[in-house]
Amino acid sequence: MEAWHVNNQNITLSLDFLREIIVRRLELFFNRDSGKEFGYPEINLIRGDDYLSNFLAGHNINIEEFAVLLIALAPHVQPNFFENIIQQYLPQGGDFAEMGGIKGTNYRGMLPTGETAQFIAGGYDFAKRLYVQRLLQQESVLVKENILWLEDTKEGEPAMSGRIILSGEWLNKLLTGAELPPRFSADFPARKINTGMQWDDLVLNAYTHSLINDVKTWLQYNAVVMQDEVLKKKVKPGYRVLFYGPPGTGKTLTATLLGKQFDRDVYRVDLSQIVSKYIGETEKNLEKVFNKAVNKDWILFFDEADALFGKRTNVQNAHDRYANQEVSYLLQRIEDFPGLLILASNFKSNMDEAFLRRFQTVVHFPAPNMGERLKLWEKTLPSSIRPEASLNLAEISEKYELTGAAILNIVHYATLQTISKSDGCIRRADILEGIKREFRKEEKTISH
Repeated sequence: MEAWHVNNQNITLSLDFLREIIVRRLELFFNRDSGKEFGYPEINLIRGDDYLSNFLAGHNINIEEFAVLLIALAPHVQPNFFENIIQQYLPQGGDFAEMGGIKGTNYRGMLPTGETAQFIAGGYDFAKRLYVQRLLQQESVLVKENILWLEDTKEGEPAMSGRIILSGEWLNKLLTGAELPPRFSADFPARKINTGMQWDDLVLNAYTHSLINDVKTWLQYNAVVMQDEVLKKKVKPGYRVLFYGPPGTGKTLTATLLGKQFDRDVYRVDLSQIVSKYIGETEKNLEKVFNKAVNKDWILFFDEADALFGKRTNVQNAHDRYANQEVSYLLQRIEDFPGLLILASNFKSNMDEAFLRRFQTVVHFPAPNMGERLKLWEKTLPSSIRPEASLNLAEISEKYELTGAAILNIVHYATLQTISKSDGCIRRADILEGIKREFRKEEKTISH
């Protein structure tokens, strides 16, 4: 039997299991004089290589945690799941406060809250209700891994009246077995970045290359270091790096190649989505990215980081004071991040000194020298089209100061011209025209 089919059947069996738990709890509630004691029903899932079975085995969750997970899952699978059961005991309708639950904006049924989980798993047993509360407030692996969480409530309202929210990512995995990357949005302002290039395609000077090797060493061996009884108490688990230098010198490519080599996803944080004029929103947006990155072991890459991590200003008004509070929050957050965090800036001098002190490594990406430019030209020319005999790459490398990104743009332009003209080779004239176009972008003049 295919894994997806087994998974579907096990989801159905699990919801039947939850339904029976609720029925037993309601029977006791409405027939308190029966003398019966609550007991969980048996559940017999189909054995197979389906996602739900593997999830339960891999996370080693207990019966209460499984019940909480199913409570969060039920509305996503069967609308009016809870109402249909309660209706059997309240056929005339009416509010059933003991069950908790709230109404959503679009969803017309009952959305479970922490109180819902307390009633179903604990009834009126005070100790069991407190245990469920602890599960939903960080004690359960479900919460620790951001599989589900309890929504914050307004000040003064009971914490357990918050909605139980099941992560959309985990919902999809539980139902389909497929893992979808988070969708870029205002709520999640980060994009996964990839590259088809290899380390051989990157041209760096020797010193920059040696500093990148330090980062590689941390990625490969830090887990071993943190097993040491002395060092694990004194060394923070994360690693913070600043890449600085002109645009187009390989900062983003280096970050992406580090992820590629060590099989870690690299997420580039979109600062235009992060920075908000509304007080508190910047921290809120960042917290979502940091929390996800911690659980997924991502590499976080902040490009043009001085927009967010720049120097603090003199306090002249309330806005300046809050902007400085944001920087203080970021200082603490990046220091607490246990993974690799890379900040990129065009100028080191733009960065707040308090941030610089927290970097383990500061890597300068200077504009390439003549020899490095020649390597970039040689590595960038297409393999399927030969260059014109008069195209002297050494001469062009010496004469024109260009970054790797600019050289790629020029070669791309010249290659398109070659193909459009049905030429058999890349012309020197097209390369020079491409250089002229790049210089115009930066309002520079070109001399032939």
